[in-house]
Amino acid sequence: MDVERITQELYGLRPAEFAAARDAYVAEARRRKEPEAAKALAALRRPVLAAWAANLLARERPEEAERFLALGETLRVAHRMLDGERLREAARKQHQLVAALARTAADLAAEAGQPVSGAVLAELEQTLHGVLAHPDVAREWARGRLVKVPEAAVDFTAVAPDEGTVPAPGRTREARRTAERAAEQEAARQAARRAAHEARAAATARAEAARAEVRRLEKALADARQEAARATDDLAALPEPEED
Repeated sequence: MDVERITQELYGLRPAEFAAARDAYVAEARRRKEPEAAKALAALRRPVLAAWAANLLARERPEEAERFLALGETLRVAHRMLDGERLREAARKQHQLVAALARTAADLAAEAGQPVSGAVLAELEQTLHGVLAHPDVAREWARGRLVKVPEAAVDFTAVAPDEGTVPAPGRTREARRTAERAAEQEAARQAARRAAHEARAAATARAEAARAEVRRLEKALADARQEAARATDDLAALPEPEED
């Protein structure tokens, strides 16, 4: 059995579908007398909803995921070299981008038939902060196989400066500019994508309202024609008025 392919398939399922599908594959591996495959599949853990939604984002938007992973690597380097004021500015841009991506992941989950609550949306943001801060979390997310929400890593508090490293001023400025540009560009892309989505939704709503108005008017016209036909029939049934 192709354990890698099956694993990828399982983590693409909604959380409620995961356990039954995994257990079915484990049973099949045992019937085929493939104990190693059965053991590997049985060890797979069902993802919590926030982790699944984050995985869905990585799967459905691979180009955005790749840029986000690159941003995480840049920011981890920048964190080791920026002073407090500059780090706070980078963190602010980071929060804006994470919020936008978390909302995109929530939208994708809803489209897949699994809407998320406000609490899960907050966990999504925490997960994406973890992707930026922790290389191991980033690797699992890139594969679409996160199973839990990582520990909070807001503002990269888990990343300590390199011991004995005193970055050159030029290198510090370059890292800061790179991090800020990457965050600004990605935030702009997310904002444009969300604006387009909202404009499309508004246009769809207007079109539906217009279609409903057309249906109403068509019905009113049909009713008016029927009334006119009845009035014509009634008029025809009346005797001609006598002439004086």
